[in-house]
Amino acid sequence: MNATAEYLAHYEAIAAVSARMLAAARKALWNDLIELQQEYRVLVDMLREMDAGAPLSENERGRKFDLIRQILADDAAIRDLANPGVARLSMFFSARRPAHVLKELFGAR
Repeated sequence: MNATAEYLAHYEAIAAVSARMLAAARKALWNDLIELQQEYRVLVDMLREMDAGAPLSENERGRKFDLIRQILADDAAIRDLANPGVARLSMFFSARRPAHVLKELFGAR
């Protein structure tokens, strides 16, 4: 396997673990999630040490960015499931302009 393929394979592996972490969070299997987080950290640490070697082609860059977007989306969903209060607050802020939020929360004018 060449350096670029190995580099992208690590992103694929991280995305797969991220998806498994989200599945565990959706089932409230928090111990499983903790174990998967350890696997995730190992893969991320390995990726940090890697060098892609050659520049990525446009298709390879696109794939990398798609994987990163999926990993970040999974992470956000896991956080929402782990702490529903924060998720509600996040939805509250995203649905309203900050000035309206302050007015509703604190009676600010």
